[in-house]
Amino acid sequence: MDKLNKKIKVYSTPDCAYCWTLKGLLKKYDIEFEEVDVFSNQEAKEEMIKMSGQKEAPVLEVGGQIIVGFDKKKILEALGIN
Repeated sequence: MDKLNKKIKVYSTPDCAYCWTLKGLLKKYDIEFEEVDVFSNQEAKEEMIKMSGQKEAPVLEVGGQIIVGFDKKKILEALGIN
């Protein structure tokens, strides 16, 4: 758990620019997160698709809320950062 008391997961792939941007944003705000590589883990990819309806990364899960892609405004809102 991180300082926000919300479980945060980032579903990403190694060569995804938006994934790197998302992880960089979380690190900037010192937000702890679990990274899930959906490129090398087929089971994780299927989990991501089932919960988000998307086949492409990144997908962010913040305390049960799903955010598809890199939508900075939505991400900051979900994290409670203004």
